[in-house]
Amino acid sequence: MDVDAYSYAHRRSWERLDGLAGKRRLTGQEADELVALYRRASQQLARLQTHSPDPELLAGLSAVLARARGRIVGTRTDTWREIGRFFTHRFPAAVYRAWPWWVSVAAVFIVLSTGLAYWVAEYRSARRILGLPGNTDSLTKPGGHFETYYTEHPHDAFAAQVWTNNAWVAALALFTGVLILPAVSLLFGNALNVGVSAGLMAHAGRLDAFFGFILPHGMLELTAVFVAGGAGLKLGWTLIDPGRSSRLTAVARQGRAAATIALGLAGVLFVSGLLEGFVTPSPLPAALRVAIGFVVWALFIAYVFVFGRNAVREQGDAAGELLEPAG
Repeated sequence: MDVDAYSYAHRRSWERLDGLAGKRRLTGQEADELVALYRRASQQLARLQTHSPDPELLAGLSAVLARARGRIVGTRTDTWREIGRFFTHRFPAAVYRAWPWWVSVAAVFIVLSTGLAYWVAEYRSARRILGLPGNTDSLTKPGGHFETYYTEHPHDAFAAQVWTNNAWVAALALFTGVLILPAVSLLFGNALNVGVSAGLMAHAGRLDAFFGFILPHGMLELTAVFVAGGAGLKLGWTLIDPGRSSRLTAVARQGRAAATIALGLAGVLFVSGLLEGFVTPSPLPAALRVAIGFVVWALFIAYVFVFGRNAVREQGDAAGELLEPAG
């Protein structure tokens, strides 16, 4: 069976089913149509499962059937339950599916910024090529601009400011990924900033201070940027190579995944902003500040690879439940 042709042929009926499930009031004729479309779509889902379809196609149809089944049995969607399901299933699953992309972005970013840092720290010609001033004491000395950046503003205002800025950067990396080059340029600019700052601090013999101020919030913050950039590039690559699906279907599906990731990353960057606003500039020892940041970062990684992987695995079981006839 040609899965793409089969899904294309039935897509209008799935959209009609989803539309009926979302209506506040149904006429008797529409209620009968809803039940008929639900049963037909359940059979179609079973057939798709036997031909190993794209997991995101399966998940999309399963979600439509879930909404329809809820409407048929007369249940109402619990808003808080949906919010909880978003953070326990949809968001981590979307991030988990994209992990090869954002892990690759992270690896390239770290290698590039490390190379730039070494170049800037060891070679005066590098600082000249990059247009850096000969004397950077105002930035790198104890109490210099690098450190006061984190302490010169009230903690709450600073946390809100960095949250807004980081959310904007992540959104740009995510949604310009469809064009690929703008996202690559944005990620390179961030790697350049990190590499130059690290290089200047290393040249001044203060690399320990650099890590002491960057790592508490930077581990989570940069990971969020990597996720956004990786998901954005995956969206752009889907436009080039849609796989077995039609280009329109594949891009629409990946676009929905990107929107899910964007919404979830707003929460991740909020936590990162709290770390940058309250932990990074705190008088706690640097080792303790870094440890706090590492624990939060490790919890996020565990969240993605435990909740996300489980959510992806559960989709088959959830789909199986949907095949049972309603009431």
